[in-house]
Amino acid sequence: MASLGLAQRIRIGLDGNLGIEFPMMGRANYGRRRVGFRIMASEGQSVEPDLSVTVNGLKMPNPFVIGSGPPGTNYTVMKRAFDEGWGGVIAKTVSLEADKVKNVTPRYAKLRAAANGSAKGQIIGWQNIELISDRPLETMLKEFKQLKEEYPDRILIASIMEEYNKAAWEELIYRVEETGIDAIEINFSCPHGMPERRMGAAVGQDCDLLEEVSGWINAVATVPVWAKMTPNITDITKPARVALNQGCEGVSAINTIMSVMGINLDTLRPEPCVEGYSTPGGYSAKAVHPIALAKVMNIARMMKSEFGDKNYSLSAIGGVETGADAAEFILLGANTVQVCTGVMMHGYGLVKTLCSELKDFMRKHNFSSVEDFRGMSLEYFTTHTDLVKRQQEAIRQRKAIKKGLQSDKDWTGDGFVQETESMVSN
Repeated sequence: MASLGLAQRIRIGLDGNLGIEFPMMGRANYGRRRVGFRIMASEGQSVEPDLSVTVNGLKMPNPFVIGSGPPGTNYTVMKRAFDEGWGGVIAKTVSLEADKVKNVTPRYAKLRAAANGSAKGQIIGWQNIELISDRPLETMLKEFKQLKEEYPDRILIASIMEEYNKAAWEELIYRVEETGIDAIEINFSCPHGMPERRMGAAVGQDCDLLEEVSGWINAVATVPVWAKMTPNITDITKPARVALNQGCEGVSAINTIMSVMGINLDTLRPEPCVEGYSTPGGYSAKAVHPIALAKVMNIARMMKSEFGDKNYSLSAIGGVETGADAAEFILLGANTVQVCTGVMMHGYGLVKTLCSELKDFMRKHNFSSVEDFRGMSLEYFTTHTDLVKRQQEAIRQRKAIKKGLQSDKDWTGDGFVQETESMVSN
């Protein structure tokens, strides 16, 4: 057999097939021709996983990125993130006029897997009513520059948000790029605070407005631009499509979900309670993970079908606390995985656990790189109509061997729990 060139990649899949991939040259490197054949690995043989990724030309030691928020709010905490080994850091969102940003305390509330108000039980939900950075822009820019000087080979991404004002967007982009940041994430998705200024989700929920603002941004930006999507919309693929068509190199999803965390049944006041009052805020943590998976899956399928030959990226966000959580996002097509609330709950050292657990998953399936399994699970999503057809065909092929109930008439009162369990897949 002829030797393989360096441009060719060897891939071992879940089914044991080895494939040689011949990536197309240049930016359009998503188009591939695969030649597959089956090999048998030696018993006990394993591949040491490589977590490094290259996204929009940005090289990271691993796919784990600090999501924009408190974990990236100043030089000290961003330096800590780099020292702990995070693949990249997205700073807390900045704007030109920080003096207009007024935060309150308390601004967080937790939801536990226990009775309302209980201090026991696992934290499954987290709500915040926090705004973007209230620190002077000049201070944040100075710290961006210092971080890039001290960590020139690490990826620092500026998150920015502005009013509906072309000149303001242009000035903000110019000023953050002067610091040497590697990319920009556009906050089109903050669900609370300053909608009257047409900021955050007020833009992300209006595709016409998003199209115009994205055009302004990409006309002047010289570094990769990611558009951060709001989940508080009927079809998240619509704004994602607009952002990519207007020149953004990537999409991030999802930001937090608009929510009311709960009511204190002793005081009868909502949480988080500020002087007896509250306001709806952004919901995150473990409970949003399934919702985020669905949104990311929909975006990834749209990107694959409509932008398959372009070098666009997808950064997944939502309830990541384990390597398994991250693996799910990558299997759905994510290039990177962002963590914000998880860091607030578990600390910056969480990245070591994430890397270790992701490597364990990769060893289990003999994957050598993140690209080996990225997007692998997308093909297994279909419509309910198709599921019915597939099952009918499977039943026919099994000669109607019964597995679970075939019709609503088959339910019985006595065996209800067992009958339910017979149709659960996990």
